Parts: sequence; structure tokens; C-alpha cells
Amino acid sequence: MGLTGIAAAPLPAHRDRWEQRLLVDPVLLGELASIVGGPFHVLFPERVERAVHEFRAAFEAAGVTGAIYYGKKANKAACVARACARAGAGIDVASTGELVGALAQGVRGGELVVTGPAKPDELLWLAARHGALIAVDALDELDRLPAATDGAPPPRILLRALPTGSTSRFGLTDAELDEAHARLDGLAGRVRWEGLSFHLSGYDAEQRAEFAHELLDRLASAAASGHPARTLSIGGGFGVDYVPAEAWAEFTAAAGPQWFHGDTEPGSYYPYHFPVPGAAMLTAILRHRGLAERLVAADTVLAIEPGRALLDRAGCTVFRVQGRKTRRAGGEPYDLLTVDGTSLSLSEQWFDSEYLPDPVLWPPRPGVRTPTSVGAATCLDSDMLSRRRVPLPRRAEPGDLLIYPNTAGYQMDSNESAFHDLPVPPKIVLTEHGEALRWRLDAAPA
Repeated sequence: MGLTGIAAAPLPAHRDRWEQRLLVDPVLLGELASIVGGPFHVLFPERVERAVHEFRAAFEAAGVTGAIYYGKKANKAACVARACARAGAGIDVASTGELVGALAQGVRGGELVVTGPAKPDELLWLAARHGALIAVDALDELDRLPAATDGAPPPRILLRALPTGSTSRFGLTDAELDEAHARLDGLAGRVRWEGLSFHLSGYDAEQRAEFAHELLDRLASAAASGHPARTLSIGGGFGVDYVPAEAWAEFTAAAGPQWFHGDTEPGSYYPYHFPVPGAAMLTAILRHRGLAERLVAADTVLAIEPGRALLDRAGCTVFRVQGRKTRRAGGEPYDLLTVDGTSLSLSEQWFDSEYLPDPVLWPPRPGVRTPTSVGAATCLDSDMLSRRRVPLPRRAEPGDLLIYPNTAGYQMDSNESAFHDLPVPPKIVLTEHGEALRWRLDAAPA
């Protein structure tokens, strides 16, 4: 049960074996903190490989030919791209830097899909040169392709559809898709149309399956008019389960300003408990209205572009406590810590929200549960890692470490910055060698 009064209900994170081993190791975390001399991220790339295999198993169980492309924007670490190469997954990139970085870690050109709006000519040429699949976002991009990729093999393309009812700035409307199909005749031999793609915000499995059915209808119509294609990409948005159902229910039932520093509660939260996450969500999509059977009958490859879901439980972020104040709310005391990093390393805080899974206080020692908010080492009053008064198991002391769990998916580096000339936290890569955990620095992105 959660604490009463000003302390928030606890939200303990699910943990894999590697993280449990790290937290109980009496030496390793302290040594890493001493060596780095500031905040740092920890990554366990074997967890990424396992997630790839879980998604592949879902495809195989449904009898569907699937293609998995890791959404690289979720984490730029070289070790993650290498894990994808080792597991046989492709990568979804949206810049020349991301494309080159993927190639440098062993992902082959034909295993890349290039997304994003208004792609520069250099990116289009490089993608075509390496045989990557290009998701065309607009009619003018389709028109630019032949000249932009001159001297490279004819580019392989998907046409990105704007989902029905969406107000997204990305994708082609139905009328624009019709026009794109009409232009394919004039582009014969200059582009290779291979299918359709889309991306939906949110985490609704049925909504994705329904739009996939719509686009399968369009693929069938295109084939009847002389433009066969056999790839359909449904993008990402596969949910991640961060905390147990009971803890999430307890938190959401009673959450309010009374649990937050400054009596300011975020306007919305990521669904930190997700009952059908990752590969299980893919299975739900494939089962909806017989989508799997229809894909098989049409000999169509279903492509997915998960980012966060491939990084689930693959990393954490470590800060050192620098100082402590006592404040009061409702007449009750709570601690306000300052750590040696910023909330730019917990990106949820920069979207008018809060990263909610409980940080772990290290080293473990006995003590009395203490409501605790966590601030950053900057001059910005709004720079808080945890406005929520987390019920830490004891009072934190300067020199202790706070380990925020499951931060590999977007949290640890999508907003990183050397603000105040503070160093950008490095990434430490952990691997298991028998009974030992070994570490190394992640290679710099290409």
C-alpha cells in the first residue's frame, strides 16, 4: 500500500535479472560513479536482442512474414544498433547521421527504412545507394526522387498514408495516394514501389489493425491496376509495461497535486502499466478481424518499427545526490534533493509530464521511508527530475546514488544537452560473463 499524506503511492519498476544483479553488487555502481564523476546511463544490449526475438516469435506463431525495424530515434547508442544487427533486425532512420551510424554497426543497407518528412537529397541518394527502403511522405518528395538519386540504383519506396481521421502533419491523404499511384506509371524503372506505410499515435491495437485492413484494400486495388506491392508497415507505438497493475491502479486512483512538489501535478502521464505490451500487442493486432490470415493470403510482408518496445528494461540512468533540503507540505516534512545531472536525461519531464517509475536509492541501508522530490543541478526552478514525492525507503544522503529504471526508451538521450557546460552523461554497456558483470563505454555514434 502507498503512504498516506504528502507521499505518493510507490511505483516500483519491473526489473530484469541484469539490473537486479547490478543493484545488489556491493561495488560496481560505486566504482562506475567514481570513474565517471557525474551522471551516467547503463545499457544492457542483450535485452534488445531478446525483444527482437520475441517480436519475431509473434510473427512466426501467426504464420505471417514480418520485418522488424528498430526506431533509432528512441536511443542513439551504438550498442543498440549492434544488438539489432546481431539479432537480424533492421533499423528505421530519419537522418544521414542515423543511416551512417546503423551501417557502422553492421546493419546492411537493405535492412534500413528511411522515414521522416521532406528528406534532403543527400539522405535520399545515400539511402538509394545502399538499397534502403524509403517511406515517401509527400508528392513533391516523390517527384524529387529520380533526380536526387541519380547515379544510384532505382530507390525502393513505400508511400506513407495519413490515417483516417488523423490531423498529423505526416503522410499522404487518400487523394494524394491516388495521385501518387497515377504518377507511378511515369516513374517506371526510376523508382521501385514496394508498398504502403503508416504511423498512429497512441497504443490502440485495434485501431492499427483496422487501418491495416484499409491499406490492404488499397494494395489490392493497386495490384489490379498494374501496380503490385507486397509490404505494409504499421509503424511503432507498441506499449511498454513499466510497473505492476496493482501499483498503477493505486497511484491513478488517488493521484493529485498533494503528491507533488509545488502542488503541481502534470496534465497527463504515459500509461506506465500496459497490460498487453510489446510482442503481445503485435499478436493482438494480427488476431484482430483475421488480419494475419489476410496478410498470408495476400502474400504481404507486415513491417513494424518499434522503438521503446525493443528497449524495454534495457537500461537505467544513475545520478549522485549532491545536496538535501527539508520542505513542508500540509504541515508534513519532505526532502528536496539536488542531484548531479538534469531532467534533460529524463525526457518525459520536458513534455509537461513526469517520469514515474520509482528511482532506487543506493546503497541499500535500513531507515525510515521518506517522501522525496528530486531537483537538478541547474539554475532553472522548473528543472525537476521528480516533482512527485517518491517514498524512498530511507533518507538520502549526499554521495548516495539514485538509479532511475527502464530509461533506455527515449528517456536517457532524446533531449540530452550540455546545458551549463555540464557534461552529457556517457553510456556504460554491461555484459554478463558467467557470474561477473563487465562494463565498457559505448562507442561514439558515427
